[in-house]
Amino acid sequence: MTERFFILIQSVLAAMFGVQSQAKYRVDFSQKHFWPFAFLAVCFVIFLVLVLAWFVNSVVLSQP
Repeated sequence: MTERFFILIQSVLAAMFGVQSQAKYRVDFSQKHFWPFAFLAVCFVIFLVLVLAWFVNSVVLSQP
């Protein structure tokens, strides 16, 4: 279970940054369900937006 979770994380991050190899791409698309990939991708995007909003907010508030 834990190994599969790390494989999902690696696949989603590689896909987000566009560095997925063709072999890994084939393995990912041969999976039975895409929902774990979709769910993790949505969570990653939400997390990224929240981190960026926090960062921008902290930079703007630190200006004199």
